[in-house]
Amino acid sequence: MHAFDVLGDPVRRRILELLAEGEHSAGQIGAVVQEEFGISQPGVSQHLRVLRDNGFATVRAEGTRRLYAVDPAPLQEVDTWLERYRRFWDQSLDALGTELARGKRERRMRPANTPGAGDRDDI
Repeated sequence: MHAFDVLGDPVRRRILELLAEGEHSAGQIGAVVQEEFGISQPGVSQHLRVLRDNGFATVRAEGTRRLYAVDPAPLQEVDTWLERYRRFWDQSLDALGTELARGKRERRMRPANTPGAGDRDDI
């Protein structure tokens, strides 16, 4: 299965988001995914299996629990593939960063008694 086929599913993306926070048990993952997506425990298990089988997640046994963690290697491959497309959004993100910094600087330099942009007195 291609990486984008794996990542194309919102349930699997959500599981990866959880695993990016740190190791989680299958039960913890199941509880979140079942509540958010309304799928069964066997359905969650199937998504975990797809992530494991395609290298996006690792699992280790701790007693009767199965603890899952993200494996960053396939995500690095996706990042490498996306590299050629970054030029389409990097410039826009850089411009946004400049505008945000400019706004912060202007707010810092504004005297405390000067009406802010959200005040109606400055219209």
